[in-house]
Amino acid sequence: MTAEKIKYPLKNKLIVLVLVAMVPILYITIYLIMSLLNYSRAYDQIVSSMTVANNYNMNFKEEMDESLYKLVVSNVTFDTIEEDGTLKDPYRLIEELRTASSSLLATTTDRDSRVWLQSLLRNAETLEDRVDDIKRNQEAEGQYEKNIDMLYNDIYILTELIQDDIQHYIYYQTRSIEQLKIQLNTEVEHVILISILVGGCIVVSVILITSAILNSITKPIQELCRITSRIAEGNFSDRAKMQTKDELEVLSDSVNDMSENLEVMVNQIKEDERKMRHAELRLLQEQINPHFLYNTLDTIVWLIEGDDPDKAVDMVVALSEFFRLVLSKGKEYISIREEKEHIRGYLEIQQVRYRDILDYEIRIDPELYQYKILKLTLQPLVENSLYHGIKYKRAKGKIQITGKMQYGEAGERDRILLCVEDNGVGMGEKELKRLQAEISRPCKETERGFGLANVNERIRMNFGMEYGMTIESEKGGGTRVSIVIPAVKLFEKSEGEMPSEGAETDKKEEGT
Repeated sequence: MTAEKIKYPLKNKLIVLVLVAMVPILYITIYLIMSLLNYSRAYDQIVSSMTVANNYNMNFKEEMDESLYKLVVSNVTFDTIEEDGTLKDPYRLIEELRTASSSLLATTTDRDSRVWLQSLLRNAETLEDRVDDIKRNQEAEGQYEKNIDMLYNDIYILTELIQDDIQHYIYYQTRSIEQLKIQLNTEVEHVILISILVGGCIVVSVILITSAILNSITKPIQELCRITSRIAEGNFSDRAKMQTKDELEVLSDSVNDMSENLEVMVNQIKEDERKMRHAELRLLQEQINPHFLYNTLDTIVWLIEGDDPDKAVDMVVALSEFFRLVLSKGKEYISIREEKEHIRGYLEIQQVRYRDILDYEIRIDPELYQYKILKLTLQPLVENSLYHGIKYKRAKGKIQITGKMQYGEAGERDRILLCVEDNGVGMGEKELKRLQAEISRPCKETERGFGLANVNERIRMNFGMEYGMTIESEKGGGTRVSIVIPAVKLFEKSEGEMPSEGAETDKKEEGT
């Protein structure tokens, strides 16, 4: 057969076959590309909007509250606020929020998201009105209390509402992404249907091959996204497991190494911070008030000069015992028996100085003696009762220290309750609430009640947040400070070491 008779060369047939196979594929490709572009634009718009909203969700309330707080309580004014690099002009913050929200409102199509943006704009207008009120009050002077009240009752609530509006907006935008995902899935289903109708087996084969290729890429990426999201949330224990023999496997190994290193670094930082805070608290509680030592030595000199050497010797012995128990060979935990002796020594010394106004009584169940307690737990409480309760009473007062076991529902030893109670001047309700708030804060941030806050923080740091201190008081009716610690033995009690029943009472009355 000559070349002239070849009407349909094999080469041309193959070309036609390729073209026939490629037409539906090309059509599907174009269709997919257009769909993906539309999805990508919508997705990018939502992500961009969420990025803007997230920025304000994280920063707006904090910056606004801090700036207005400084404007109200310090010498900062609206004219000089931006001179401080840490503060921002509230009007500028509100205007930026309004501009960003208006821009989002113009591009957002979701009805629920628009509702929350409109609510945000209304709250921003109200917030600006309240800022105007604070500015007018500041210019008028003498309106500090009014500004403080407005700050807590208006400003903080409005910034909280704005933050809620932003979070709701983010929620509905996130839901819009899910809707886009559903739309994309629908588009893919349409493409598959068209492919079956147009390409038949060719299109099916192309889809299967393409799906296999896509899955080999998207599944590892999704796994990496999941792992990185978990890492961002602070969970560094998850690891990506891939055996794709490509760049994604190398990337997953790098992510695993990064996660492992981050876990080690974060744990080390947490441990260092815990040790640093622990050491700081130990240093603070080890510091003995020098005035107590000076006054005690003065009293000893006074007793010697007054020809009362026996009482002076007793004070020297008590002071020696006091410092021996304070040092405790560097131990942080001591037995309740030792803590009791430490308190008794402290009160014996103080009673010599304040014999006319101070009585005390120690009633701690002997069964508690073998349990452990943080050193210098009760002394700050007793000192507080003496200097802030009894001393200001201008009359004879009494301090009672008690301790007993609290039992759980199953009748097992659960917690230990220790109380220091005085019949001193006490506190009014307002002063009591202020002190209760102070001791719940870290002691380095307290303005008063430092010793009590130190004890409370040490108990919580060493035993857990469910333990700690409570204070009860009433004006003219004395004060009661209670601490609860877990019932943990310092050492196993030897046979016959301590009595198991009954209670021992140690009393020191005036003139003893």
